Amino acid sequence: MLDPSSSDDTGGESDPEVAREPATKADGSFSLKSGAESRADGSRQRQHTAPLKQGQPAAAAAAGDGHSAHQNLRGGSTGEEEERRERERVQREEEEHKVQLQIYVFVLRCIAYPFNAKQPTDMARRQQKVHKQQLQAARERFQAFLNGETQIAADEAFCNAVRSYCEGFLKSERVCRMVQSGSCSANDFREVFKKNIERRVRSLPEMDGLSKETVLSSWLAKYDAIYGGDEDAWRRQRRGGQRPHLGAELILSKEQLYEMFRLVLGVRKFEHQLLYNACQLDNADEQAAQIRRELDGRLQLVERIAKERRCPELASGDAELYVEELRSSVNLLMANLESLPVSKGGADFKQKLKRSSAGGTFLDLGDDVDVLSKADVSLSFALEVVIVEVQGLKSLAPNRIVYCTMEVEGGEKLQTDQAEASRPQWATQGDFVTTHPLPCVKVKLFTESTGVLALEDKELGRVLLKPTANGPKQAHFQPMQVPKNSQDVELRIKLAVRMDKPPNMKHSGYLYALGHRVWKRWKRRYFVLVQVSQYTFAMCSYREKKPEPQELMQLEGYTVDYCRPQPGLQGGAVFFNALREGDLVVFACDDEQDRLLWVQALCRATGQSYKPAPPPHANRRKADTPSSPISLDLCERQGVEELVSASPCRLDHTRLFGILQKQTLRHRMNDSFSCLGWFSPGQVFVLDEYCARYGVGGCQRHLSYLKELMDLSENNTLVDPTLLHYSYAFCASHVHGNRPDGTGTVTLEEKEQFQAVRTRLMRLLDNHITHFRYCFPFGRPDGALKATLSLLERVLMKDVVSTPLGSEEMKKVLRRCLEKAAAVNYGQLLEFANWKAGAKRLEDAVRLAELVVEVLQQNDEHHAEAFSLWPELMREHAEHFLALYRLDLDLALEAQPVDSWSSFPLFQLLNGFLAADAQLCDGPFHKHLQDAFVPLVVRYVDLMESSIAQSVHRGFQQETWHSVKNGSATSEDLFWKLNALQMLALELDWPEPAFAEHLQRRLKLMASDMTEACVKRTKSAFDAQLQKVSKWTELRVPLCACTMLNVVADAKRRCPELCALDTGQEQHYHSKIDVLIDDAFQDMISALVAKLGAVLDAVLSKLSRYDEGTLLSSILSFTVKAAAKYVEVPKSGTDLADAYVTFVRQNQDILRERIGDELCIEKIFDQWYSVSTKAVCVWLEDRLDLQLHVYQLKSLIKMVKKGYRDFRLQGVADGTLNGKSYVTVYNRLTVEEATLAVKAGDALDGVSMRDSDQDDD
Repeated sequence: MLDPSSSDDTGGESDPEVAREPATKADGSFSLKSGAESRADGSRQRQHTAPLKQGQPAAAAAAGDGHSAHQNLRGGSTGEEEERRERERVQREEEEHKVQLQIYVFVLRCIAYPFNAKQPTDMARRQQKVHKQQLQAARERFQAFLNGETQIAADEAFCNAVRSYCEGFLKSERVCRMVQSGSCSANDFREVFKKNIERRVRSLPEMDGLSKETVLSSWLAKYDAIYGGDEDAWRRQRRGGQRPHLGAELILSKEQLYEMFRLVLGVRKFEHQLLYNACQLDNADEQAAQIRRELDGRLQLVERIAKERRCPELASGDAELYVEELRSSVNLLMANLESLPVSKGGADFKQKLKRSSAGGTFLDLGDDVDVLSKADVSLSFALEVVIVEVQGLKSLAPNRIVYCTMEVEGGEKLQTDQAEASRPQWATQGDFVTTHPLPCVKVKLFTESTGVLALEDKELGRVLLKPTANGPKQAHFQPMQVPKNSQDVELRIKLAVRMDKPPNMKHSGYLYALGHRVWKRWKRRYFVLVQVSQYTFAMCSYREKKPEPQELMQLEGYTVDYCRPQPGLQGGAVFFNALREGDLVVFACDDEQDRLLWVQALCRATGQSYKPAPPPHANRRKADTPSSPISLDLCERQGVEELVSASPCRLDHTRLFGILQKQTLRHRMNDSFSCLGWFSPGQVFVLDEYCARYGVGGCQRHLSYLKELMDLSENNTLVDPTLLHYSYAFCASHVHGNRPDGTGTVTLEEKEQFQAVRTRLMRLLDNHITHFRYCFPFGRPDGALKATLSLLERVLMKDVVSTPLGSEEMKKVLRRCLEKAAAVNYGQLLEFANWKAGAKRLEDAVRLAELVVEVLQQNDEHHAEAFSLWPELMREHAEHFLALYRLDLDLALEAQPVDSWSSFPLFQLLNGFLAADAQLCDGPFHKHLQDAFVPLVVRYVDLMESSIAQSVHRGFQQETWHSVKNGSATSEDLFWKLNALQMLALELDWPEPAFAEHLQRRLKLMASDMTEACVKRTKSAFDAQLQKVSKWTELRVPLCACTMLNVVADAKRRCPELCALDTGQEQHYHSKIDVLIDDAFQDMISALVAKLGAVLDAVLSKLSRYDEGTLLSSILSFTVKAAAKYVEVPKSGTDLADAYVTFVRQNQDILRERIGDELCIEKIFDQWYSVSTKAVCVWLEDRLDLQLHVYQLKSLIKMVKKGYRDFRLQGVADGTLNGKSYVTVYNRLTVEEATLAVKAGDALDGVSMRDSDQDDD
């Protein structure tokens, strides 16, 4: 077991063990004493020292009374029990971790030198999981679209599809469960939407120039835009948040596989580094030799089994076959090893992933690390040399001039001001820049030479300084070297040398070092920790006066920790080391504080999550206690050697592989992919190699896999049934001797485990089919339910291999499951709807019916395809489901009032769904629904018939005949009620043809009766109204008469709709009402025309007084002529003709404005014109032998001329206008006009039939 203080480098997450344990172990040694045991020791120490912490002396504790002593004993026993449990837990965790470390050793060797398996490249790529936050974000984005808060243009059909998707899918509780289980991807969301819109688009009518495929593509593009939301944020998430996990689906390098399985087995980074070095994974020859040793050990084991007859109990085959199979498996491994090229040393891993900026993942490992050169490391130091004063200067006169010079070797020289020898003080600062971490600073004291021939000043003394960045900053006295025979023996100078640390220099100082690759000799060197970039650090050693490092070590991948002193190494009091795969560097310094600073700085540089704890009493070094680092002292590497040297053939690899496969599956299910139990290519490769190399049988492997998959599935995690089917089929074939992996022997243990797995799998499948709506929500994963049914059929096989299962037995199992599923689904539905037992509110029943229909529609849309081989079972399932709803439906209907028909929408909802479903139409529930609503419909029709009859009777008694829409108030109310009643019957869409036809006939007959009563009452009122009107030109058609005409015209228009049967075969009763309406309508028009024609008869009767030869004609003519001599007399004939023309025009306007039926207006005008023209013609024919009076002629010409034009403007056809009567009248009036013109000249005052023609033209 490794140091309990070490932890894996997982990107900053602290190890829970490290967080709980005290810092007790200083080195990184690998020992069998685990971190858990260390914690147990620490707890025992704390318990032993606990009484001392209470501050009670031992004597006082011993002097207590018996009662307190008894309580202390009880408390002590409780504490001992807790301590014992803690020790057991710690020991159990320790044993588990030791087993995981042993498995990790085998996994490392499989990765380092594979010779049996390769990483598969044909596996389906898994989709990214949708997390709870992403689900909430998707809901918000789709809701924002529905609220119009986005810029995405869409039509109403797409909005309805999105609304249905949002309400039915995104907000479903089943989707939340699927997301929480980690088995839902964005692709599942998109496929559900696609399936939904495909059904909607298929129901749309064909559109010219726009195919349905184009509509689908457009809708999917809009869906992607809505789901993506903020595109920039989405891309950032893909680049940043999801990138570290993308490598799980790619071909991985060795380093990435190491990191993956280190995380899978919970191995700390420090432990991995130790095991990597101990196993010599970077040495291909050592790995090949290890394989040869393993194979030789397995051969020896096989021979021993054959000799001692120690084979396991066999259910199939014999011992000789078992031994032969073991030999064959080893020989196959030898052949595989022999086929490898000697120079290669294992399979190549050529595909590398790019390095990620996010640390702490297996993507960060690889051989593509940039190697630093010495030129990449550059430092620049600023030096400040401050000279304060000189003391001990006795050889010079007080008035002599002295000064100092200062220089950094290799740089310029600076000089202080001059001062007298009696007071040599300056406080002068000199600034320098150097690239040497160990520069040499020279300071000299001079006096001016007084000799005439002296060329240089005299040097009085000098000092040589070697500052460092960690040196003192304050000024202090330094002794100066003086020339020989100088009197100034005690000459000293006070100065300060400040060397500022550059920003990229993180720490520096003198250390002893010894490593494998660099610093191969143990000696003292000056080290500088340099930051080259944000992620690159280097440990550099420098010599004096050298700007470049002598040697350097790039710190990436190293782990720093404290270690014990090393025997045989002279120099250094306290030690620490830096470890990585293939390298170990030991450092030592003289001071504990210095070591602490170095370890802290190096930990920051390496970025390791493991924080080393300084060992206790580290400053007390025992010279007589031998101690060594991990890589040098063999006794401290006992734990590592034990794991590395463990003989694989002596271990139970079936159990070890089960642990490895379980941990790998747990790790896979927790990554960012919706894997549904499928391993990644790298995981499949390692597991295949492990099984082949260490002889794990295929049956045992798949049995273990089945158990783990079933554990996940029982914990509500979606698992692909195809995986279960494949593993089960493999095991079944093996147990029944089909040799899927070439193994003919079957152990008794394998057979017993298979039977247990088969029984458990049967229960699991039964549960999944019973809860198919919740185990496979919305048909996701795609095809999972169908695969589950196929697996069930395989499990139910008689001999589990070849005997096909009878369809009746499969149906029996499925029928039982679906019956339970109906009860489960309905119970969940009641819980979702908050349905209270015995609820009788109709609104609640309608809401529950909507949910029932929705559930059945979802079953048909998402799950019916899986049961396509057993459609009758799904029909029975639906009927069972509806039968449960039937009880609540009956309670709600019984609670409704007898004369209430508010439950009809409920019938329409249920009947509409059932009638559209071919399997449920006319089923038991459908028939029960009809039986329940037949009395309600019949009673409703009876009540409506009585109500309409009473309203017709009362309405026409109180009718005011004001125009309302197309008729009167009573007629409109009548026709609306009849139409509403028939529309209700149509909307009910009664499924039983006999009752539907009976209902239709009854409603048609009712409409005929009510329409007949309406028409008869209207005609009676019309006749009575015409009796009251005048017969002279003051007659104006009453408005109420126009309304009555509108009522009959509306009845005639609505009659085919309300009274005709849908078959088109008119019933006798219907024909009678049709003829009745036509006759009444024609009688009313004729009566109105006769009334209007009577006015013309009165006018012509008045004109008859001017007939030639009558006494009244002579009197009237004489009177007019005599009066014309004295006063202005109006033109003769204008008053009577004008009155008639006004009468015609005003009545035409009334009829045109008040009557809504155009055909009615045309009939009235046609008949009116014909009657009027014929009356004039008859009147003229009666006077063929008489010449018309001028007054008669003028009046007739004006009446005929104006009438012709007015009726033509009203749309009377030309054939009617120019009929025989009109031609006769026209010719007679033209002749009369010509005769009068010959006799009397201008007697007509410009009135002429020719004028009429000109006006017409």
